[in-house]
Amino acid sequence: MRAETQNHVEKIEKSLDLLAQRMDWGTAQHRLEEFNARVEDPNLWDDPAAAQKLMRERQQLVDAMETYTAMKQDLADQIELIELGEMEDDQEVVSEAEAAIAALVDKAAKKELEALLNGETDGNDAFLEIKAGAGGTEACDWAQMLARMYVRWAEKRGFEVDLQEEQAGAEAGIKSATYQIKGPNAYGWLKSESGTHRLVRISPFGKGTRETSFAAVGAYPVIDDNIEIEVNPADIRIDTFRSSGAGGQHVNTTDSAVRITHAPTGIVVTSSEKSQHQNRDIAMKALKSRLYQLELDKRNAEVNALHEAKGDAGWGNQIRSYVLQPYQMVKDLRTNYETADTSGVLDGDLDPFMAATLAMNVAGKSRADAQAED
Repeated sequence: MRAETQNHVEKIEKSLDLLAQRMDWGTAQHRLEEFNARVEDPNLWDDPAAAQKLMRERQQLVDAMETYTAMKQDLADQIELIELGEMEDDQEVVSEAEAAIAALVDKAAKKELEALLNGETDGNDAFLEIKAGAGGTEACDWAQMLARMYVRWAEKRGFEVDLQEEQAGAEAGIKSATYQIKGPNAYGWLKSESGTHRLVRISPFGKGTRETSFAAVGAYPVIDDNIEIEVNPADIRIDTFRSSGAGGQHVNTTDSAVRITHAPTGIVVTSSEKSQHQNRDIAMKALKSRLYQLELDKRNAEVNALHEAKGDAGWGNQIRSYVLQPYQMVKDLRTNYETADTSGVLDGDLDPFMAATLAMNVAGKSRADAQAED
């Protein structure tokens, strides 16, 4: 076996070992049997929220087990083919098997990264908020570009995207928008996007000048009913109002939109669906999501302190720069990952940025754990 191929095999084996550790392979089959027994309980769906959570956790375990088994078998098969090809001096068989192993390196690395999404709420759906910052009409247009970028990213992953609220800009774009993104690990991926996003370009509004615009992005986990977040009714104010949306969409003709203000934190959440009852439910879930995120931020304070980059995820912190003029570049200021494919990024190709930030955060957590042990 060539040295390069042997190096690939070692990388794959390392990824498989890490996958097995994170999955706790030794107990995986037993846990699956327990899940199956609970699924067969005739009273399972008496509590729909708990049932959905159980089914999701079971499917995640099944997917992890099947992926691990398939990749391990694939690697063994390709190694065997290489050995047979070398014995029979069949270079074509050897080359095909080596190519398959090279491709398996990337797949294993991707699955290893996905296995890092094991935070308490990483597997949950997400609320995604986008707000125009400094820059007037330019910023509103930039906020709309970001909204499109994230919708395209979610659609490419097969996620469901629900627009919860949108406020149109005075001349163009949007002042703000809130989406609920539904899909496996939606929050786990999107949490790395929280922060300020900066755009540099030639103004498209007839100015002909180079403009810098800002928009803030915030991602929050949709909280399962099993996670208790207490909200004191005395701490909130609920207002109803008539909604408006860009282009005549998502417009209510009655005062059914709901805004909830949480006095102790100043958090304001809004929902503009057709039903006022539905809006109250969505807005309250969004508020609980924001309050839970505040608690998560407190827990992660030590980890975040280890990140030396200015762009640590968080409101008001610049995390990424998008330059369209005088050159093409998108650069993450936390990880220094960059690409010249600005069109691809704005069309939703965000996975490399998210992966780099996730890997950095895991490394930071590992350093924090090591320091805690010392």
